[in-house]
Amino acid sequence: MKVTKRDGRVVDYDRNKIIIAIQKANAEVDRYHQVTGEKIESIVAGIENVHADNLMVEDIQDMIEQKLMSEHKYELAKKYIIYRYTRQMVRQANTTDDSIMSLIKNSNKDVMEENSNKNAYIASTQRDLIAGEVSKDLTRRVLLPEKIVKAHEEGILHFHDMDYYLQSIFNCCLINIGDMLENGTVMNGKLIESPKSFQVACTVMTQIISAVASSQYGGQSVDIRHLGKYLRKSRKKYEKHYHKKFGDNVSKEIRNEFVKDRVYDELKSGVQTIQYQINTLMTTNGQSPFVTLFLNLDKDDPYIEENAMIIEEILKQRIEGIKNEKGIYVTPAFPKLIYVLDEHNCLKGGKYDYLTRLAVKCSAKRMYPDYISAKMMRENYEGNVFSCMGCRSFLTPWKDENGNYQFEGRFNQGVVSINLPQVALCAKGDEEEFWTLLEERLALCFEALMCRHHSLEGTLSDVSPIHWQYGAIARLKKGEKIDKLLHDGYSTISLGYIGLYETTKLMTGVSHTEKKGTEFALRLMKRLRLACDTWKLETGIAFGLYGTPAESLCYRFAEIDKKKFGEVKDVTDKGYYTNSYHIDVREKIDAFAKFKFESQFQKISSGGAISYVEIPNMRH
Repeated sequence: MKVTKRDGRVVDYDRNKIIIAIQKANAEVDRYHQVTGEKIESIVAGIENVHADNLMVEDIQDMIEQKLMSEHKYELAKKYIIYRYTRQMVRQANTTDDSIMSLIKNSNKDVMEENSNKNAYIASTQRDLIAGEVSKDLTRRVLLPEKIVKAHEEGILHFHDMDYYLQSIFNCCLINIGDMLENGTVMNGKLIESPKSFQVACTVMTQIISAVASSQYGGQSVDIRHLGKYLRKSRKKYEKHYHKKFGDNVSKEIRNEFVKDRVYDELKSGVQTIQYQINTLMTTNGQSPFVTLFLNLDKDDPYIEENAMIIEEILKQRIEGIKNEKGIYVTPAFPKLIYVLDEHNCLKGGKYDYLTRLAVKCSAKRMYPDYISAKMMRENYEGNVFSCMGCRSFLTPWKDENGNYQFEGRFNQGVVSINLPQVALCAKGDEEEFWTLLEERLALCFEALMCRHHSLEGTLSDVSPIHWQYGAIARLKKGEKIDKLLHDGYSTISLGYIGLYETTKLMTGVSHTEKKGTEFALRLMKRLRLACDTWKLETGIAFGLYGTPAESLCYRFAEIDKKKFGEVKDVTDKGYYTNSYHIDVREKIDAFAKFKFESQFQKISSGGAISYVEIPNMRH
């Protein structure tokens, strides 16, 4: 006879385990309530006489309890039930043992490769990953509703960042770096006043970036335009210094040359500080800060000339790269760069075209910067141009009490992604069934997202002073709850999606680049967007539709579905699902046609979108 255990393993029947379990309960009661060894043998024989090829371990335990009750050994039955429950708790308490030990032994590839930015062999990173395993375990067993956990495990949806769900921290943000530099901040209980020079401003900025990264799990972005003011401060300082030193004994032209040299030296040193600090600082979540520098020249910026100089130096130093341990120049992972294309730098005779040419050269060699069209962004975001948070998560426009748009100092609460190809696989080509099933799964995603939202409600500002008390997000009082920042559109929460290509292929038989497929794909995207807009109206929370950056999820969903549905041509047979609305990488299409086609999905996916092309060699 075989026995199926709770974890699904099938093992040989072992009568001694039953005897030992009853004997342990027997030892817990007085002699009057005990059963004899003969009676224990009788109970075991009764189980063996069932003549089943396979019994569930729970069925065996149920039979033992029934036998004890029929013998009127109620006290003993009670002890056995307690013993059974205690064993169950011990099993549940040890659910992370294997994953943690395999992590230490560098054999847990799923956890080690889940985040490509973390070096899972380093001890400090392993401590973060171990904490993440504990958080995931508690999240599954205690914190989330059982049906959400089940949906996650079956690949119906993906509840992102379970490894941080235990704590009251959020996903990603736009740091209000201008306010922090202008009005000062506090780190580790020490007041940091407004910098008096560019070099100090750069250093303070990197310290802020590191502190912010340690108390959130997603990316962050910094608008470089706030540094221009401090480069001018340095210039003024040098002008005063050389005027005092030389007076009228040296001409103003010569003094200006001295000033120019000193300003450039400080500019180069400050930018180098940013690059070195970000790539060498280790945050408490086991990696360098995931930060994006937003390179945008606003025509109304009083420091536009200084900011042009800063952007130029950032691009030059990125082109050069950073030396690795062997002294070879390599491409640094961070900071990520986003360069904004506008009327004054779009290679049509604008004043700052030289910066765009430098940016293109940088992209050809170092893959970054990414690019944002100011023109298109203004059309889609109520006339505003602002950075995404980290790699692609965008805020919705929001106005303060004075009617002014605000983007910096806002954040994203978290993400849940829906597995679109699985909906199509379950529907088996039946369109009516597809839309019905999609509604059911969107309802599940909404419930999961509200779990994420509710987990942040009631959080005190004390959990992360740098965020909530000292300017990165707000300047709340100590002990004040953050709840007002979770509602009325101030922060966003995201419905992610993956596999629009595969879903369209299953439901229409063609790619979403063909007319029939495009129509279906747009209809599906608009339904996802409508869900987010409806939830926003119902709750006052800013739900956004977000093209999930599925570096590992594209494999996880595909693997789950392949096990359940087998190999399906152009869907599960590839071993991955295509990111968001992207065109299948196997399709032959030129770069400009790809961008043009995908642009129609970007405006629908306004909570997060990015398009790219793969080119073998961009240098010339």
